Amino acid sequence: MKPIHYFNVYLLLQVVSLSSVVSLEPVTTGIAVVTAVAASTLVATHKFLTCKFYECCNEGWVKSNFTGMKETLIRKLHGQHLVIDVTIKSLKAHLKSRQPEKAMVLSFHGWTGGGKNFVSRIIADHLFVKGMESEFVHLFVATLHFPHESKIETYKDQLREWIKGNVTLCAKSMFIFDEIDKMPHGLIDTIKPYLDYYQEINGVDYRRTIFIFLGNTGGNSITQKSLEHWRDGKKREDIQFKDMEEAVILGAYNQKGGLWHSDMIRQNLVSAFVPFLPMERRHVKMCIQDDLTSKDVL
Repeated sequence: MKPIHYFNVYLLLQVVSLSSVVSLEPVTTGIAVVTAVAASTLVATHKFLTCKFYECCNEGWVKSNFTGMKETLIRKLHGQHLVIDVTIKSLKAHLKSRQPEKAMVLSFHGWTGGGKNFVSRIIADHLFVKGMESEFVHLFVATLHFPHESKIETYKDQLREWIKGNVTLCAKSMFIFDEIDKMPHGLIDTIKPYLDYYQEINGVDYRRTIFIFLGNTGGNSITQKSLEHWRDGKKREDIQFKDMEEAVILGAYNQKGGLWHSDMIRQNLVSAFVPFLPMERRHVKMCIQDDLTSKDVL
């Protein structure tokens, strides 16, 4: 339970006090209008001061720092040039649109250790002042939150309510689904209506929401394509998104897991499939060096 904000309570009592003047005193219309304006001003002041000290869903707390995001990815994400290009372009196009057609859906694919969680944190850090600690960033881990296949109907109801409730509070919420390949089959399609081209569903607009899926599906296909590229004598940095896109989509759709034969893939509701290439030894060394530097070991 969150602590009571006593300042909020004080201001609320002031509004109630002003309102009682209207209901209990025989005042003129002019005085009533003045009282209403005063009450309205007090409410506005209350909201302003509350959002100054506590997180709110406004530009003061929800930002779009694409310059910082790109610089951080270039500096700290090693060996993943495709991730940087696709992620930045997709998010920028979505968040700079005054009226997006649908929610943003990014699906990250690749072997464990490629940086999928790391990139998710960087995105959160540059879209929300409080980063992953923001009340508007929600992380679901399949093996933690949805461990039992036998409870899939319960999970479906919970997932719908969680997303609806949080998007109602903040339209720019971000949902991260980790280990999506370990989710019970059919569960992720529960949220399909929220990703589709609807202006609203039961009064809630989901088009500014961001969904990020993290999974290992497609990892083998990505590795195979990378190996073929290397055998052809080509540089890793010359691999293009179009070289990987089909392999990633087919891997996500055909491999057993959360996206296996998913309706959202069939109906093209995923905005971008983002391939994470297998790390080379030099990239692993760079990651270790970054970690040691951050801990003041080097």
